[in-house]
Amino acid sequence: MSEIENVNKTVVSAEGLRQMEEKLQYMKTVRRAEVAEHLNVARGFGDLSENAEYDEAKDEQAKLEADIVELEAALRNVVVIDGDVSTDFVNVGTTVRVLYLDDEEEEEFTIVGARESDPMNNKISNESPIGSAMLRHKVGDVVTVEAPDGPYELKILEIKL
Repeated sequence: MSEIENVNKTVVSAEGLRQMEEKLQYMKTVRRAEVAEHLNVARGFGDLSENAEYDEAKDEQAKLEADIVELEAALRNVVVIDGDVSTDFVNVGTTVRVLYLDDEEEEEFTIVGARESDPMNNKISNESPIGSAMLRHKVGDVVTVEAPDGPYELKILEIKL
């Protein structure tokens, strides 16, 4: 796949797509049933106009339904990154080794879609400050990252799959 241009798309790996589909299935079957049971139990507590448990269950149901709608919309606009990603430049699906120019420290990141980001495991979103700064740059390029605590520079040392 070539670089991702459409910001309205949900960018994920094949594994990310599988996880999204499993989550939607879980929400529609297991969670809906749990919430419906919670509503039934809360109804049994009496007057619905003064029933905090019922109000809480209705809020939980509304949130679940909103989450389902949001996930369904994301799945309708999904772009799956496959093994066709180029290593000529940084893109979603590539792993990038960088050098922080201020302290000469090296770090490696895998650029993923926002739904798959996991900074603790060096999977950063293409929408994050570092991820978006590196997109479309090549090995040897120096990029400026606009971070909340001020800008800093990275040099791209390697791009791989």
